[in-house]
Amino acid sequence: MNPGKTNSITDIEGLRVGNAQDTKLKSGVTALICETPCVASVAVHGGGPGTRDTELLNPENTVENVDGIVLSGGSAYGLDAASGVQAWMRENNRGFAVGPVRVPIVPGAIIFDLINGGNKDWGRFPPYRDMGFEAATKASRSFETGSVGAGCGALVAGLKGGLGTASLTLESGVTIGALFAVNAVGSPLIGNSQHFHAAVFEKQEEFGGHGLPSPLPDNSDELKIKFRAHSSGITNTTIGVIATDAILTKSEAKRLAIAAHDGIARAIYPAHTPMDGDLIFSLANGQSGKKPENNDWADMSAHVANVTSRAICRGVYDAQKEANDMLPTYREAFPA
Repeated sequence: MNPGKTNSITDIEGLRVGNAQDTKLKSGVTALICETPCVASVAVHGGGPGTRDTELLNPENTVENVDGIVLSGGSAYGLDAASGVQAWMRENNRGFAVGPVRVPIVPGAIIFDLINGGNKDWGRFPPYRDMGFEAATKASRSFETGSVGAGCGALVAGLKGGLGTASLTLESGVTIGALFAVNAVGSPLIGNSQHFHAAVFEKQEEFGGHGLPSPLPDNSDELKIKFRAHSSGITNTTIGVIATDAILTKSEAKRLAIAAHDGIARAIYPAHTPMDGDLIFSLANGQSGKKPENNDWADMSAHVANVTSRAICRGVYDAQKEANDMLPTYREAFPA
C-alpha cells in the first residue's frame, strides 16, 4: 500500500485545504473545505479541548454533514476563525438548507500558541476571523505544510511543531488521509535521538527515513515535557482531521475518529494528557462508492492510525525557521 498522488488529505477527491498565517503573530488558520458536504464526527480524548460545533457531530444528533473543518491557533480567540470560513461559504451559497436560507456547518478546534514568542498585541479584536476567510479563499488541492496555517506557531517538547498531512490507498481501493496541527506537550522523538517514535509507519522517507535506533537509547522512556513551568495550564494540543472516500454512517465516522487516536499515542509521548486538548475530526464523502464490510474495519482502523502518526511526524519534520523562534526546528536540531 502506498500514499496517494500528493501524500496529502486532498488525495481524497472533493477536499481542499487553505492556510493563512502571520509570522510576527506566530499563529494562523487552516481551513479544510468540502466541495460537497461530508458525513462527519469527532472524538475528543485530551483534557483541555477548545472547540466549536462539536456537539452536533455526535451520532445521536440531527445534522449528518459538514461543509468544512477549521484548525486554528490562538486558543479560545482562534474559535473566531470558523466565522470567517462560514462567511466565505455564505458568499458561495454553501450550507445546510433551512427553509429559504443556508447555514454553513463549520466545526473547528484550536491549539494554544499564545506564549510562543509571537506578538499577540492585536488590539480590540483578534485577527482569526479574517485569517479564516483568507484561508478559505486559498483552499486548493496543493498546500504547504510545516510552519503554516494552524501550525505556524506550534511547538512540541524541545522543537517547533507544525502542520502535517499524509494519505494511504488501501488494497480495497479506499483512500484515507490525515491533516494535523501538532502542538503537543510531549515529544515525537525517541529520547534525545533524531528518531521518530512512529518511524515504523513511515512511507518513502517522508520524515527523513532515519528508521528506529539500534540499540534503543538508554533514555527511550524518559518523558520530555514542553515548558514544564507552564504544564499546569492548558498550553498544548494535537488536533486534526482524518478523512476517507469510503461510504460511512455518522456512527462509523465516529468509530474511525476513535481509532485514529491510536496514531497520536504512537507518534507523541506522552499523549492525551490533561494539558493537551487532543481531538480528531473525521470526514467521509463516499466518493469511492465503497462501503466497508465487517472484515474491512480492522484494516481501516489500523491504517487510519498509521496515517495519523505519519501526518504528525511530517508536521514536525517540515517546520521552518522563523525570526524570534523559541525552539529550533527538527532540521536545525539534526542537520543533515
